[in-house]
Amino acid sequence: MTAFSRADILLPKQTDMEKWAVVACDQYTSEPEYWAETESIVGQAPSTLRLILPEVYLEDENVSERISSIHSNMRSYLSGGVFEEHRNCFVYIERVQSDGLVRAGIVGKIDLEQYDYHKGSKSQVRATEATVVERIPPRIRIRKGAPIELPHIMILIDDADKTVVEPLTANKGSFKPLYDFSLMQGGGSIKGYLVDDQSALNVEKALEALGDIESFNRKYSLRETKPLVYAMGDGNHSLATAKEFYEQLKAAAPGKDLSSHPARYALVEIVNLHSEALRFEAIHRIVTGVEPKVLLDKLTARLKLSDEPAEQKITVVQKGVHRDLYIHQPLSKLSVGSLQTALDELLPELGGKVDYIHGTDVIDRLSQADNAVGFLLEDMGKEELFPTVIVDGALPRKTFSMGHAADKRYYIEARKIDG
Repeated sequence: MTAFSRADILLPKQTDMEKWAVVACDQYTSEPEYWAETESIVGQAPSTLRLILPEVYLEDENVSERISSIHSNMRSYLSGGVFEEHRNCFVYIERVQSDGLVRAGIVGKIDLEQYDYHKGSKSQVRATEATVVERIPPRIRIRKGAPIELPHIMILIDDADKTVVEPLTANKGSFKPLYDFSLMQGGGSIKGYLVDDQSALNVEKALEALGDIESFNRKYSLRETKPLVYAMGDGNHSLATAKEFYEQLKAAAPGKDLSSHPARYALVEIVNLHSEALRFEAIHRIVTGVEPKVLLDKLTARLKLSDEPAEQKITVVQKGVHRDLYIHQPLSKLSVGSLQTALDELLPELGGKVDYIHGTDVIDRLSQADNAVGFLLEDMGKEELFPTVIVDGALPRKTFSMGHAADKRYYIEARKIDG
């Protein structure tokens, strides 16, 4: 059976959807002004902003109060009739990105029993980048005690023949429209449709075909015993948090059958890797709180950086000025892995902080500070994703991003997760 299936999906009713939907909580972490503007736009209206914790606030002193407020708001929205539940369904969505391209996807639930985020996993659902286990506990604090979940998780399928999502595009005219609105702060727009039963059945059959092991091995010229059908695109740590929370529930109730517990599943969107709207972009780094010369001297020694061309390249940015440097002592197969490994080694000693940035313009702006240095990285070809994860396991963390921050998933759908 496929790990992705229909879900009982909550959607708001009689709500200003432009104020309801906000961007994924792990975006704009170096730009508090973005979230301040979001607060201003939302005002007192019902909004997913009241149901999430933007990570820009994750280290604030009042985090515990924020989490308590989130749980209270969730219960209030449920009891106050904010939601309408659509049972045992898929939602087909079309997202118009900031570049004007349309990204189609399907919202449903993923089975956490068929997901393992550890490197070398052979599960149907796998992480595509290294999972930082230290990032999971703060997120579990939010999920623990939460009656509902809201996803910003996007999972990729390698469907070159376009058998899963694309038939829904052709049939959307017969589906019940659920929403159609513009997304705040340059997020483009989005439409949602309720998928009919026959089309949902066709989706499930097509996904099962993608998981056929003989077809899988022919596709990749391998001799695997278990297929990779679902590869993480965005929200890696959110799905890992859902998995760990579910495992903790099982550990706390030995002998109890939790196979039907709603926390066994997580609400996600699946997208075809071959969508023309889907583009992989590098995730850049900005390091603050350090003396740039000291950091660069140590990086130069560790990676043997020079102007002489080599296979791996990084671009150093100071005060908006770019300088290409090449890595002659790589620590990974990818330049992003070499840089990240070196930063992980050096920053505990130097006391600096690294943040992960989408877009060169943001790096240029943030690098103007005296104690900051930026690093630009090259894009990764999306055709490399599945073969690399299958053979080598997860990539270095924050290797790639699918589009700009404004094109990330916005919170719209929700799902009950308490027992």
